[in-house]
Amino acid sequence: MLTQTTSRVLEPSDLDAALAILDREPVANAFVSARVQVAGLDPWRLGGEMWGWYEDGMLTSLCYAGANLVPVCATPRAVRAFADRARRAGRRCSSIVGPVEATAELWRLLEPHWGPAREVRARQPLMVTDRVPADITPDPYVRRIRKDEMDTIMPACVAMFTEEVGVSPMAGDGGLLYQARVAELVGAGRSFARLDQDGNVVFKAEIGAATSHACQIQGVWVAPEYRGKGLAAPGMAAVLRYALADVAPVASLYVNDFNTAARRTYQRAGFQEVGALMSILF
Repeated sequence: MLTQTTSRVLEPSDLDAALAILDREPVANAFVSARVQVAGLDPWRLGGEMWGWYEDGMLTSLCYAGANLVPVCATPRAVRAFADRARRAGRRCSSIVGPVEATAELWRLLEPHWGPAREVRARQPLMVTDRVPADITPDPYVRRIRKDEMDTIMPACVAMFTEEVGVSPMAGDGGLLYQARVAELVGAGRSFARLDQDGNVVFKAEIGAATSHACQIQGVWVAPEYRGKGLAAPGMAAVLRYALADVAPVASLYVNDFNTAARRTYQRAGFQEVGALMSILF
């Protein structure tokens, strides 16, 4: 047992203690929780390391260090320790994402070594709901995408990602990793869309991270020529109906604070702000 105040890379035997930390804030921690529940703490399966911060021998904070760097329930002292570890290891992530306070401090400590960032999104409201809105009829044409429809959904996914993140997911490895992730969601029945009469995607969204406590809706996108026609709120209501019935009792998402149209749509669909995240993109 650790008796000092320290940080270390967690091992598979630390799983129960890590899950107890993640369960403190099941909505905010859905992304990391979902990965850990599927992969455990073995770095190869997890796709990164899980760092733990101990005070008086007790695990109190976590930081997922993979494609994203994600502080979890991180106290100020833990953030400093995680920043030291990240600085020594060098930047291997494409983004830092987490609750505003801890993430802002983590970036303040890392920016002199890792900066400049390509973009800093200082406040992204975290929104949740546990019910389908009573005053919006879910779009009856929004349905699950089938495995044989990858060629249909993929261009919309690439367009959404490029628009949202500012770089194409097809760069680097030719899109192999991104295509595998889209295929994983389609295969799990967590990719949804409305198609027009020509078979083109006009609205889409996915249920990304999912645990028994909460799931996270992501990748919400309306084709440019269909924007402003009132498709987004009924589409979200339809995805919510699937999410709450089949996946988890609570659905969440996070959105850029400057995207007023999207925030309005999510509020119409019954989502309420419960906190905020911050993202630093490289």
